[in-house]
Amino acid sequence: MLIKLFLIALPIFFVIDIAWLVIVAKKFYQKQIGYLMKPDINWFAAIIFYLLFIAGLVIFVISPAVEKHSWVHAILFGALFGLITYATYDLTNLATVKDWPLLVTVVDLIWGTILAASISVITYIIVSKI
Repeated sequence: MLIKLFLIALPIFFVIDIAWLVIVAKKFYQKQIGYLMKPDINWFAAIIFYLLFIAGLVIFVISPAVEKHSWVHAILFGALFGLITYATYDLTNLATVKDWPLLVTVVDLIWGTILAASISVITYIIVSKI
């Protein structure tokens, strides 16, 4: 069941996050932290993050939500998982990276919360229908 949930959640994550990074927030990040950004993305690191993030969502959020038959669990715990995981990155950067913008941290925390809640509830709904 975990592999099935993972394979459903993964493309949902890619679609939502790529839309965010490429369409919605690209100029925002370029303006805020462009001085820190590499010209080429390290795809290996990005893919490892994506796989770990989705594995965490499946194990800690989506699977328990499916077992409980609770979309509310999927949304609430997905939001909490997203907040905590994105806070790990952004608050560490805020604490340790010179001139890291507070605005980026706030936007990322909101985004991580929305992203994980969305992936969790959409995956839950799909699994409930099949």
